[in-house]
Amino acid sequence: MTALASVPPHTRATHQTAPNALLAAVADYYSAKLAAAGPTPRGVDWNSPDAQRLRFAQLLKLVDLSRSFSLLDYGCGYGALGDFLTDIGATCMYLGYDVAPAMIDAARRLHRDRDDRTFTHDAAGLRPMDYAIASGVLNVTCGVDPARWEKHFFGTLDHLARLATRGFAFNALTSYGDPRMRRPDLYYADPCQLFDHCVRRYSRHVALLHDYGLYDFTILVKW
Repeated sequence: MTALASVPPHTRATHQTAPNALLAAVADYYSAKLAAAGPTPRGVDWNSPDAQRLRFAQLLKLVDLSRSFSLLDYGCGYGALGDFLTDIGATCMYLGYDVAPAMIDAARRLHRDRDDRTFTHDAAGLRPMDYAIASGVLNVTCGVDPARWEKHFFGTLDHLARLATRGFAFNALTSYGDPRMRRPDLYYADPCQLFDHCVRRYSRHVALLHDYGLYDFTILVKW
């Protein structure tokens, strides 16, 4: 099984699943985080560098790191995944996309000496890459109702599928976490539902990672 015909993985696509107002709210949220904490894990709403890097390691289990590849970092923030790829010695042509122009400005400043690192906030300019990875982009609802956020969530997965020629990966907060620790502005997804969705809609080559000690999970989808 490969990606469904309704979601062709090798075609140019733009993100039309969320109204501009929703994406603008997300951009404002993360711009405020960046302004408060700078280009750091807390500036993209993660608790610590170690947790951020642990999430990157799970997502990159999608990728054959022994050979060169191209990668779309969907929701790149200030480009921390690009730095992680450098740290582990990966040979990668990297494109970072984020809805917050302030994040893209920060990423460009931090990576201005790298010819293999490109950043954009223009969704219409995205092009298919070998892999597409989304870390943390499906968590913060900015107060929209759950049904509307779920529509955006699944639309984002379709968009990732269109932008990946070899596979895509994403993470989300898990519904199996402690209910007492939940925040009302965050979305907690059912990992079993998403595993089933990805197998039925995209590919039979799907892995669910729920064993790395954080209150989220990672799904890898390969063609």
